[in-house]
Amino acid sequence: MEIVGCHAEGEVGDVIVGGVEPPPGETIWEQSRWVANDGRLRSLVLNEPRGGVFRHFNLLVPPVSPEADVAFIIMEPEDTPPMSGSNSMCVATVVLETGIVAMTEPVTNLTMEAPGGLVRVVAQCSKGKVTSVQIRNVASFCAGVDRSLHVEGLATLRVDVAFGGDSFVMVDAADLDIDIVPDNGRRLAELGTRITAAANEQLGFGHPTTDWSHISFCQIAGPLQQQGEGRFAMTSTSVIEPGKLDRSPTGTGVSARMALLRHKGVMQVGDQLTMSSVIGSQFVGRIEADTTLGGLPAIVPSVEGRAWRTGTYCHQVDPSDPWPLGYRVSDTWPNRASTSATGAGLPNR
Repeated sequence: MEIVGCHAEGEVGDVIVGGVEPPPGETIWEQSRWVANDGRLRSLVLNEPRGGVFRHFNLLVPPVSPEADVAFIIMEPEDTPPMSGSNSMCVATVVLETGIVAMTEPVTNLTMEAPGGLVRVVAQCSKGKVTSVQIRNVASFCAGVDRSLHVEGLATLRVDVAFGGDSFVMVDAADLDIDIVPDNGRRLAELGTRITAAANEQLGFGHPTTDWSHISFCQIAGPLQQQGEGRFAMTSTSVIEPGKLDRSPTGTGVSARMALLRHKGVMQVGDQLTMSSVIGSQFVGRIEADTTLGGLPAIVPSVEGRAWRTGTYCHQVDPSDPWPLGYRVSDTWPNRASTSATGAGLPNR
């Protein structure tokens, strides 16, 4: 299995470029559901000893849409999601810098097919390097405003729910009496997983055109600041299951936040939002247009950031290895038993 390492503004998004056959399915969404349900590839790359809870992987597959230059399936620690902003930036950077897709300087336009739909990419390029990636994300929408949420051990919270290529419950950091800084990472992750669990139990989520039916992330956000006409900024962190912080500002989270702010009338078409992460990295989002999705008001967002290759490597499986699909231990994989439900800790005999 041939892999190119990459990260986008701090979040790992390695890309599998060879050694894996395309999964069954007539669409990229169906293929991603097969990967999620089968579990073996996910276990192989995400579990120890090859992976870890901090890693994401992207499997390159042949595109289905005639408009697409490349297609990919995203594998996060617990989910196989419709879309990811940071992973899209990693994929675009890898396919251009390795020559899988031809690079044109100073700007390369390409179309990538994610499970959630087509993603238009504008990549700034110089001397064989991708210097920034702007993605035009899938339609994003607000799913709930100012909802009451009871979380055991916390006061009743007021939260919002939105979709930006993935699904979010959103809460103000001030309501949790916590600052979004690296030293608070463990506490932020613990709070976020509890809030996500409560939101799935009490609020739920349903996508109007796919079977995506749960809330994936908790976005804990600082105050919104206006920096000029149509220009906004904020700091946030997205808590990824089973309990880690996104090191990047989370492209789907930026899109979801803009959908919420558009719904509230705070942002208009053409306005931009600069989102900072827990490590200080930034994505710049922009509302490109209004649209509808399954009859719901929605926006077409774009998100811009940077990604860097970190190396190339290969994975292999020794037939004598008693843990061919790896294992998980709860000291580093939060809220999990010592082995995964897919049998990741069991010998394959």
